[in-house]
Amino acid sequence: MNTRLRLFFVSLTLLLISSTALAQQDPKHEAQLRTVHGVVLDKSDVGIPSAVVFLKNTRSNAIRSYISDEQGNYRFSGLDPNTDYEVHAEKDGSQSQTRTVSSFDSKKEIVLNLKIEKKKG
Repeated sequence: MNTRLRLFFVSLTLLLISSTALAQQDPKHEAQLRTVHGVVLDKSDVGIPSAVVFLKNTRSNAIRSYISDEQGNYRFSGLDPNTDYEVHAEKDGSQSQTRTVSSFDSKKEIVLNLKIEKKKG
């Protein structure tokens, strides 16, 4: 019985140590992730609601999208700091310039305002 009890406590101790180690790794990884946000603007610098903002991972070519809120705000979080991204916005057939988020930029939070000028005609 004494050996079983000892084995139980050793197992429990190892379980606690491993779960603590995992919990400590998660916040560190989370802290390294990046966020890109900004406002989609018209030529008068007024926020454009319901514009579609596209974020392209240049490594995997995966594309995420976000529909801007009533003030034109958008946000992408949980981005890999070792990957480059391309961001642009579209609304009613018009498009902003494509902006690049570089992996060489060490900022954790990147603000990119995107300006859409309506097509003439």
